[in-house]
Amino acid sequence: MTQPAPSDQLGGPGAGPPLELGKDDPGPAAPGGTRFFRPDLRTLALLGVLAALILVGGLTRPDEFLATTNLQLVLVQSSVIGVVTVGMTFVIMSGGIDLSVGAIVALASVWATTVATQDFGFTGILFTAVLVGLGCGLVNGVLIAYGQMVPFIATLAMMVSARGLALLITDGNTQIVTVESVLDLGSRSSYVLGIPPLVMVFALVTVVGWLVLNRTTFGRRTVAVGGNAEAARLAGIDVRRQRLYLYLLSGLCCGIAAFLLVVLSGSGQNTNGNLYELDAIAAAIIGGTLLTGGRGTIVGSVLGVLIFTTITNIFALNNLQSDVQQIAKGAIIVVAVLVQRRSAQHTT
Repeated sequence: MTQPAPSDQLGGPGAGPPLELGKDDPGPAAPGGTRFFRPDLRTLALLGVLAALILVGGLTRPDEFLATTNLQLVLVQSSVIGVVTVGMTFVIMSGGIDLSVGAIVALASVWATTVATQDFGFTGILFTAVLVGLGCGLVNGVLIAYGQMVPFIATLAMMVSARGLALLITDGNTQIVTVESVLDLGSRSSYVLGIPPLVMVFALVTVVGWLVLNRTTFGRRTVAVGGNAEAARLAGIDVRRQRLYLYLLSGLCCGIAAFLLVVLSGSGQNTNGNLYELDAIAAAIIGGTLLTGGRGTIVGSVLGVLIFTTITNIFALNNLQSDVQQIAKGAIIVVAVLVQRRSAQHTT
């Protein structure tokens, strides 16, 4: 029997688009072959939810919530977990999961703020944070892709190990950053046209993530592996190598997020990144990324991050208890999963 060509299986000529609308698909081609982004109903719904939350915040605490400083704070707080969520979106789209992102952020932040590392200044802190993130991602990728370990187990082991190593390095103490150039990056004097540098980094990571997902073969391979790994293998994709790259990407995002967190807090602690894995997974899910893989959207994930951060901000301004906040987040996740299931049933 003749084996179908890779292009026929993965969106080549005559095979239709590799992504459906709702997965950051840019929509139909414009004259001349250029494609433009066209938001789907889910994206519009998320924008509606975010607009409703802004309205609620504006009505309940108009002076505080709509203040420029508070809106800047919301964006800054979204930046760290947002960068982590971009990497998590790629991993989940491939059919995997990464429970170690929060622990990797903690380990990278404390390793980057040791006295020995700070002696190398700004570059040393940034390089160390990114290198530690990549190293942890490499271990995860090798164990999952070539060691055939279940992603849940491999990343759970990394989560425990990274937390333990972070505690060992700090001995339970907070490591204060003394490098002025790092601290200055988080000060208001470094804002460009009112935009914090951390938000710019988050925006850059988001744009690069969107381009990689929708404009490169790497993105198409990620979707293919998550949709049907065996079909992807038969189409000529090295599934193991692709999964390794995806966990490296997740580790890279964790390293960048760790550096942003160091800039934001001016310190490194073994408790950094607590529950980041749950927040990142939740943001990706409500943004439209399927836990089973094969479908996801960077734009939706970012909107999910903004929604959760806005909810937290509104609750804080209204002096509402954190337990009510967690209940609200849990309800949003449940509703998002139910909507995903209904959508899947209708498509089948």
